[in-house]
This record gives sequence, structure tokens and C-alpha cells, in this order.
Amino acid sequence: MKLQHPSNRDANQSRIVLWLLIWAHVIGGIGTLLIQFPFSAPSVKDVLIKRWSKRLLVLFGIELKINNQSIVPDTPYLLASNHISWMDIHAINAFKPIRFVAKSEVEGWPIFGWMAKQLGTVFIQRGNSRHAIEVVGNMIKALKKESICIFPEGTSTDGFAVRPFKANLFESAVISHVPVYSLAIEYFDKKTELRTETTAFIGDMGLLESMAKILKHRNIRVELTFFPPSGGSPEFSNDRKWLALHSQEQISSYLVL
Repeated sequence: MKLQHPSNRDANQSRIVLWLLIWAHVIGGIGTLLIQFPFSAPSVKDVLIKRWSKRLLVLFGIELKINNQSIVPDTPYLLASNHISWMDIHAINAFKPIRFVAKSEVEGWPIFGWMAKQLGTVFIQRGNSRHAIEVVGNMIKALKKESICIFPEGTSTDGFAVRPFKANLFESAVISHVPVYSLAIEYFDKKTELRTETTAFIGDMGLLESMAKILKHRNIRVELTFFPPSGGSPEFSNDRKWLALHSQEQISSYLVL
């Protein structure tokens, strides 16, 4: 009979406890969405979302750091971000809850897809230009009252580079006359202080597989760095392609430093 090393046994037991805590937290979130959300004011909903997201980061051993947070306004804006992981949404919400546009596949995720839908996430079918026009129309209505975050790369990456930003969703900011802020997301290994691919949700990876991978490491820092809209070239502010390129270059230039 092969005996398990005590340290390995303790690590396995700790992960089991963490899994139980995470699912308890998820169930608690479902209860909040069913019981409290329908009767809560928007400001109360934001508090609940922020509290839940911060707790989720703690359970996964992820430290949150915000750079340039003072530039983020309280009035509606469009936020364009690079995309690495399903954890991006929770990291952003742990700072300042916002409405998201996500790929339609997310809607089909067990539990998390339903939760995203209850939070007002707008789902978009990748590669469907007709559906993109419909989504832009929904975004224009929403931007009258609330801010929206988009991931214009159209997919998640390893976080070491930024793919070209698709411009179609930037049309919502042009028509709504709201500013476009940019966000660079980075994940670091706190031991080495180097960027890590541990959180990257890429390829054929499943959600549970990604969750297990993050839980195994539990020594990560996520950094959110915000950039203001460009004020130097107002004549281009009504050009969605320029807005997409400008946002992409802001993030890309920062990540290569």
C-alpha cells in the first residue's frame, strides 16, 4: 500500500475545503440574486456585487491592485479592456461593478452563465455582424444610465500581448457621446513578480479546469490599470475605428514596458 506524503495530503485536504467554500459562496450568490436583487436599488446592487467579487478573489488567493483608479468617473462610460480570464470580470467588479458584454458561450455555462445573465450581461454571437448591430443598439440604451465594459479582442489570450481590437462595439460610445476609457489587465505570480499564465482561459480549457489550476497556485496578483480617453485628437472621437485602435495601442504600449 502506497502511503501519501503528509504535505501532499494536507494540500489535498486544503483544496477540498477551498472547493467547498467556493461552492458555498456561489450558492450564496445565487440566493442574493434571487432574494435581494429584485428589491434592491442600483447602489445596493453594486455593493452586493463588489462584496461578492472581492470574496471570490480571496478564496482563489488573488490579490487585487488598482492603478489610476481616480480617473474612473461616476458618469456612464465605455470601458475597453484586454481579456485573459473569466476572472477578469470578477476582478473589475471587485473594484467597481459594471455591466459587461460577453461572448454568447458564457450564457450556456452552468450556474455562472445564469448569474451573468441576472447581472445584466449582454451576450454577443462572435462573427455575427447582424447580431452585433442589435447588441450595439442595446448598449446605446444602457449607456444612458450605466457604464459598460467590452473585450474588443473577441477572445481571451495569455496576457502577454494584445490582439487587434474589433471596432463594431465602439459605435455605441460614438452614438451615445460617452467617453471611452481603456483598461490593461495583468496577472502576476507574487513569488517571482513575473506575469503568469495560470489564470489564462484559452484553447479548449473548461471552466472547472481553469478554477482548479488557479486554486492549485493561489499566489497571484491581478493589476487593473486604467487609462483616460484621448483629449488630443477630438476630431477623431466620432470614428469607431480610431477609438478601437487608440484603446488597443494604449493597452499594448503599457503591457510591453
